[in-house]
Amino acid sequence: MRIAVTGSIATDHLMVFPGRFADQLLPDQLAHVSLSFLVDGLEVRFGGVAANIAFGLGGFGLSPLLVGAVGTDFAEYEVWLKEHGVDTGGVRVSGERQTARFMCITDEDANQIAAFYAGAMSEACDIDLGAVLAGAERPGLVLISPDDPSAMLRHTAECRDLGIPFAADPSQQLARLDGDQVRALVDGATWLFTNEYEAALLMEHTGWSRDEVLAAVGTWITTLGAGGVRMERAGLSPLTVPAVPGIDPADPTGGGDAFRAGFLAAVSHGVALEPAARLGCALASVALGAVGSQAHEVDPAQLAAIVERAYGPDAAAPLAPVLGEPS
Repeated sequence: MRIAVTGSIATDHLMVFPGRFADQLLPDQLAHVSLSFLVDGLEVRFGGVAANIAFGLGGFGLSPLLVGAVGTDFAEYEVWLKEHGVDTGGVRVSGERQTARFMCITDEDANQIAAFYAGAMSEACDIDLGAVLAGAERPGLVLISPDDPSAMLRHTAECRDLGIPFAADPSQQLARLDGDQVRALVDGATWLFTNEYEAALLMEHTGWSRDEVLAAVGTWITTLGAGGVRMERAGLSPLTVPAVPGIDPADPTGGGDAFRAGFLAAVSHGVALEPAARLGCALASVALGAVGSQAHEVDPAQLAAIVERAYGPDAAAPLAPVLGEPS
């Protein structure tokens, strides 16, 4: 199954603060915060949620279609993505704005403070998904990941009109969306992705209970950080898959995107939920060990070994459709 990924394409500027943010925040001065952190390192990397997920899917040989808006400074990044199996035929190039920027500081506890400059991403709402897909192999799934909010709403509506299954991953944009918008993005999704905080925020914005969310979507997948991932379907008991143990993250940026890539790569091959989530956790562990969200490799043999080490000697067998048969 081919997957189209819509959403942000950005350059990541990743910095490391050799201390704890919490030590610099004074409880009685939170209304007047004025801080500057002297950082020890700076890494400039390719990123953006949609591009990160497409990069991972490309590593599995799935030729994902990337849909988003960039600036004229995208040329080098486009070559990189194509070299890693990504179809950039759905990318719009702005003549006026630069590619989006993600600027993030991480402290010694892996807490992050970030800012995001949308740039050309603000033009993603002008992309006609139907026109993009007309000249390409029709995808079996469209992932709607964080993007310009109006683009997210447009692409979700277009998926409904075209009869294409979609996955909702509102993520960071939940803070920008009102209840009606969140309900429009989520209702009817085959897959809904959130982390634990976003899950609570989604219910607050929509006014829906957990059961009402489950009634609106096929499967709700909540990443729990070191706690792994929880998967829920209406009328069934939740299924929790633990994270790969013993991971010392070099950089937390992109771990969730890698999970989505691994999980979706597996389900695109018809793999069941639990082994698919295990593959997602395995790829996330590899991504967390590298600095930058596209600095890791998708190595089937390595991933199979991680799955077997973390989940048991037979755990990789159901993943043969995506990882290949063991040598």
